[in-house]
Amino acid sequence: MICTFYSHQIGFKTILEIIKNTIPKAKIETKTENESTIAEITLKENLLKPAKKIRVTYRERKEPSYQIPQISDSSLTDNLKGLYGYVSSLPTRNEAIKGFFLQKILTLNSEFSVEEIAGTINQLKSIIEEIANKFDTVIFTQPNTIISKSTSQHFLDKNLQLIIDTEGNCEIEKLDVSINSIYFDEEQNTVTDEQLERKNRNENTLTDYNIKINKNLPCIESEEETTIRSIKEIARRVSVLAVTNMVAFNTISSEEAIEYLKEYNLWEFVTLKEKDFLTDPTEEKKMYETWKCEAIYTLMWALKSFDTLAFPNELCDLNQIPYEQYPVGQDKDPNDFINNVIESRSVADLLDMADLYYRYDWACVDARINQQNIETIHPGIVYERHYALNWLINYMGQDWDNVSCDT
Repeated sequence: MICTFYSHQIGFKTILEIIKNTIPKAKIETKTENESTIAEITLKENLLKPAKKIRVTYRERKEPSYQIPQISDSSLTDNLKGLYGYVSSLPTRNEAIKGFFLQKILTLNSEFSVEEIAGTINQLKSIIEEIANKFDTVIFTQPNTIISKSTSQHFLDKNLQLIIDTEGNCEIEKLDVSINSIYFDEEQNTVTDEQLERKNRNENTLTDYNIKINKNLPCIESEEETTIRSIKEIARRVSVLAVTNMVAFNTISSEEAIEYLKEYNLWEFVTLKEKDFLTDPTEEKKMYETWKCEAIYTLMWALKSFDTLAFPNELCDLNQIPYEQYPVGQDKDPNDFINNVIESRSVADLLDMADLYYRYDWACVDARINQQNIETIHPGIVYERHYALNWLINYMGQDWDNVSCDT
């Protein structure tokens, strides 16, 4: 395999036209397998030499758009969700570029790979360069190919420059995220009054606090499209978070936490990242986990433990939640909390808040990218609450470890 292209654009025929124009003597045969279309390109320069052959395998989303849908519409959609999670996990030396890359992944509609089957076609690099530029692609490739820029797995932009590799290296300062207006217009035509009213209300809130607004940010999902987490699922999640948070603040040891979670049959609900933290709670990991206070606070709000979610300019104080309402503690069985919770906030309430924090988060990211300070709201608080809210509304069906906060 030479590489795999990802693009917002679709067009298998355009790819074939580029190949035909570059190597007009080549024979091209196509076939369809499952959701993919495959082209085998054979070039036989003379009778005395063996034929050279490459293969292009192409697939696209069933319903091209400018965002990945919550409900899967094709195997490519599922793959793009996995790609987003993989890139999210990579270290980086350029947070802004990684952020733009994650935004670009959400717009992808097609995937096509190029592999050499026999021999080497001299024009192959030229073909790759033209396709990459024509389709404004991001490219996934391995070391030691004709386009490689790293000694590990890595991604390239349309100019074949390094976006990111597994070590976090980056050699670009700009990555464009373009959206075909036809998809955006089609999506906007299906937006409901409920979604528009929510967007307008929240933009008015941002105006009241003099927070920058991006009028081009789309509406989030409608009530009809959304299935929120179950009450028991929310209660279990907040219980596990409360235990790991106690370790982060050195209230209990990781050994005590693991024993507690196992004793009360919650260990199976601990995520892989949380298990990694509990088995090796370094100071760096503890610092990261302390931020989960805001997630706990948000989930407790979702379970109606208190009336309002405070403005995100000051860190929450979990000590203000009455001990009897908190899910865990000395001599407390968290299952009592889990089984006694009987109500959570409505789909409308959760979408209202998720949409608001989506817009807050955009303002924070915009300020960071432009190297500006944002003083009205706290970016860390906003991010953690946005994360929890996206999990609550089942955004893209992602599990807790892989929630994305797209802006």
